[in-house]
Amino acid sequence: MSQIKLIIVSLVLFASIANYAQTNLLNAKVPQQIGVKTQEQMAADNDKPLEYGYIDDRDIFWSKVVWEFVDLNERLNLPFYYPIDTMRITSDRRSLYDTLLRGIRQNKITEVYDDSYFTGRMSYEEIQSKLVRFDTLPEAFDILNADPNADISEYVDKYTIDSEHIEAFMVKGVWYIDSRQGEMKYRLLGIAPIAPDVQTIGRDNLGNNVDERLPLFWVFYPNAREVMHEMKVFNPNNAAFPISFDHLLNAHRFNALIYKEENVYGDREVKSYVKGNSLFQVLESEKLKEDIRNKELDIWNY
Repeated sequence: MSQIKLIIVSLVLFASIANYAQTNLLNAKVPQQIGVKTQEQMAADNDKPLEYGYIDDRDIFWSKVVWEFVDLNERLNLPFYYPIDTMRITSDRRSLYDTLLRGIRQNKITEVYDDSYFTGRMSYEEIQSKLVRFDTLPEAFDILNADPNADISEYVDKYTIDSEHIEAFMVKGVWYIDSRQGEMKYRLLGIAPIAPDVQTIGRDNLGNNVDERLPLFWVFYPNAREVMHEMKVFNPNNAAFPISFDHLLNAHRFNALIYKEENVYGDREVKSYVKGNSLFQVLESEKLKEDIRNKELDIWNY
C-alpha cells in the first residue's frame, strides 16, 4: 500500500513540476519564447503545492518537535545555497535565502518572527536593519564640518548580507506517527537563515571573540509554501523536471544535525548538556535521530 501511494505522489509531483524555465524549449522559434507557457499549458496548469490535509490531535500516536542545523557546506545541502550569482540566471531560479527574502519583500510571506516559537513578529524594515550596515570614514566628518551640505557618499562604505554570506539554515519541524495510517511523518514548522552578524563584516580586528552566526529571522513555513513551490531547484538528472523547494523541505531531503529537541528541561540544546566536545555533540545528535527512527519500528513490535 505504501509503495502504491509513493508512486501516485511521485507522478503528481512530476506532473506539477514539468512546466518550468525549460518550458517550450524545444518548440521555441526565438529565444524570448523559452520559458513562456503556451495558452494550452496555462489553461491546463494546476501547479500548486500538495495540501497537507487535516490531522486531528487524537490521531497522533506520538510526536516530537526538533530543531535542526542545516550546514550549507555539505554536498547534499548545496541546492539550498546556489545560485548566488543571479545576473545570468532565470528569475525562477534563486537560492533559498533569496527566495525567502523576496517573498517577504513582496508581502507574499507575512508570518515572520524573531524566534523559533513565533512570538515576536518582524517587519521587513526590521529585517533590513539586520542585513545592512553603513560605515562612515573619518574623512567624511572633516568634509561635513567644512560644508554640511557636501556629498560624502564616496566616503561611506556599505556592507550587506547577500546569499553568499548565508552559512546555514535552522529548521524546526515535528516528527509524528499517524495512528490512522500507521506511519511516521514529518511536518516542517519553521525555517531561519543563518549568517554572520552584519556588524562584524569587514572588521578583521574582532578576531574569533564574537559568535558571528546568527538567525536573521524565522519564517512560519506553512505560510511560505506557495512561494517555496514557485521557486525550483536544478535537477542534475533531468533539467526538464526540476524540484521545488517545497518538495525538498517537506521530504526532508537535506542533511542536518539536531541541536535541540522539546524536552522536560525547557527544550534545552544539546550543547548545554554535552559541553566542550564537538564530536560528542554530533554523536548525541545522531542518537536523537536514531531514537526517532526507532519509534516507528517499536509500534510494530509486541
